[in-house]
Amino acid sequence: MATFVASKTGVTVLQSGEVLQVDAWGESGARVRSTPAASVTETPGSALHELGAVEAQVEITDGRACVRNGDLVVEVRENPEDRFAPFPPLVRFLRDDGTELFGESVPHFTAPAQRRYCHGGGDLYACEVTFDGQPEERFYGLGQHQHGLLDQKGAVIDLIQRNTEVNVPFALSSRGYGFLWNMPGVGRVELAANGTRWAADAARQIDYWVTTGATPAEIVSRYASATGLPPMLPEWASGFWQCKLRYKNQEELLEVAREYRRRGLPLSVIVCDYFHWTRQGEWRFDPAEWPDPQAMVDELRELGIELMVSIWPTVNPNSENYAEMDTRGLLVRNVAGLPLHLALWDKGTDGHAFMRFYDATNPEARRYIWEKVTDGYGRYGIRAFWLDACEPEGLAENSEDARYFAGRGTEAQGIYPREHARGFYEGLRASGEAHPLMLCRSAWAGSQRYGAAVWSGDIESTFEALAAQIPAGLNIGISGIPWWTTDIGGFRHGDPTTDYFRELVVRWFQFGVFCPLFRVHGVREPGPLIGSEQTGAPNEVWSFGEEAYELIREQLALRERIRPYVMEQMASASATGMPVMRALFLEFPDDEAAWGIVDEYMFGPDVLVAPVTALGVRERNVYLPAGPSWLDAWTGKPVETNGWVSAKAPLARIPVYLRAGGNLRSLSAEESD
Repeated sequence: MATFVASKTGVTVLQSGEVLQVDAWGESGARVRSTPAASVTETPGSALHELGAVEAQVEITDGRACVRNGDLVVEVRENPEDRFAPFPPLVRFLRDDGTELFGESVPHFTAPAQRRYCHGGGDLYACEVTFDGQPEERFYGLGQHQHGLLDQKGAVIDLIQRNTEVNVPFALSSRGYGFLWNMPGVGRVELAANGTRWAADAARQIDYWVTTGATPAEIVSRYASATGLPPMLPEWASGFWQCKLRYKNQEELLEVAREYRRRGLPLSVIVCDYFHWTRQGEWRFDPAEWPDPQAMVDELRELGIELMVSIWPTVNPNSENYAEMDTRGLLVRNVAGLPLHLALWDKGTDGHAFMRFYDATNPEARRYIWEKVTDGYGRYGIRAFWLDACEPEGLAENSEDARYFAGRGTEAQGIYPREHARGFYEGLRASGEAHPLMLCRSAWAGSQRYGAAVWSGDIESTFEALAAQIPAGLNIGISGIPWWTTDIGGFRHGDPTTDYFRELVVRWFQFGVFCPLFRVHGVREPGPLIGSEQTGAPNEVWSFGEEAYELIREQLALRERIRPYVMEQMASASATGMPVMRALFLEFPDDEAAWGIVDEYMFGPDVLVAPVTALGVRERNVYLPAGPSWLDAWTGKPVETNGWVSAKAPLARIPVYLRAGGNLRSLSAEESD
């Protein structure tokens, strides 16, 4: 028999050597924790930001308890089936009108329980929980992945950080709920037809949070509020960003910025990529290549351009800071073997040097890094930082050997990118910066509250990769990260001399205009691809031939025209958590077809974007959701019908439509004048 103990916020249930605790948590939300230990505890790196348990309506009857919080009801009941051994109570989630959202699976009478714990050493367990599968259910969110799926039903997703793969374990269900796996360790989620299983390789307990709402947008907003709303995007970040791998010295970077101004092209940000430093772990300019950073920053500011500097979390044992950081315990340790994590080229090193990562989960380490960054960059007025390789790269596949301040890697490694951004956010805020922004290659639940903008990593320069970025961007927006971008043109293997790449980069710019952040980057061929001398071919907008240049110029001008609209959407994201780049169903949940559209999206509430993602395409079908009237964005003329339309897509533009009565009437330069 189970023992039910009520509290003001929920219920604790004791049975079969397990403690199960359900608490009302946030608006129409509930947090569920369970463990074979003596009591539940706080999960390292919990994503539930500044929220605690709230008062709930709790009812306990014979063998059953209900916890009510707003629109959500959590039912816990004794497992009714006859078993060879007692099974733990079942948890079920309902709307306040009694409609079932989802519930734990009733296990086979000889199978393991629906909540399972396998001892993993010390106080850690391999944990999993299984829920009933609903064949018609669809799942969205779950961070950013390159599988090309919007609906991830049927997929198995590794819960681990990798370059291009961002683990944010929040799923939005078409059945009307949101589910946060509040566990930052390595694991997986299986979204099968016959069941959904969430698993963690090492944890002290099972810990997840559920919410519901009247619409998908309301659920996303409640999740964003629970994990932390993003700050306001700084105005300078809403324009065009120029970046390449890499500008090798101060004069080369400045000459690119000057050329933009000579040509009358808008430019908001220019990026100084890696190997500008003396050694990894010293976080300062190499004076041989960057002799006067203050003069560089001052000239760029006069041109209206912000300088962003690349920061890596790796420390070379030959760097001037390594010994102190090692002695003070500011580096990630290994449980066994040598304390080395990543082999990479560096200044002053023949071949590879074996780096260590600093421990971003350690508050003292975060403060130490910020002090070094302030001395190396902040004193020149630099306030924009690119946090590269922050998965952390190289440790993803060896998490069982890594020991962090927050715990063993298998238990806590997922929070590394969030805590890395946190150190910079808190440092910038303390220095008086009102709206910090960091460009990050990875993130976890709650990264958005620390000003983390995510880009999709080192993707290929192909049309297939371009197509995959649409669902990747839509899903990470659903996952609470509204600031997102890609390397326009892709990162790897793009040759600007080919017709293929030149068409690709034009189409990618047309997509990039309607991304939250608008940024070109990549290593272009030909060029040395290894070592600290690494630099690719030119990657400026005039580098891809005259035809491409003229078309890209138009995209830069278009982004400038819509920047007020972009900033309006950023204000909405900061206030509500709604992403700027939205799957159609977030705006049109009652339109069944909108739930399955992968290759178009809403940019804010008023702009429908249909990118072209294949070579040679000059026409494509576009779905216009029922409800509003639509205008052709390039002419301002009404569209005769809703539903599927055939749209012209010459190389000069992609199909874009505006909601009639919205804030934009046309995107053409003539209409805007």
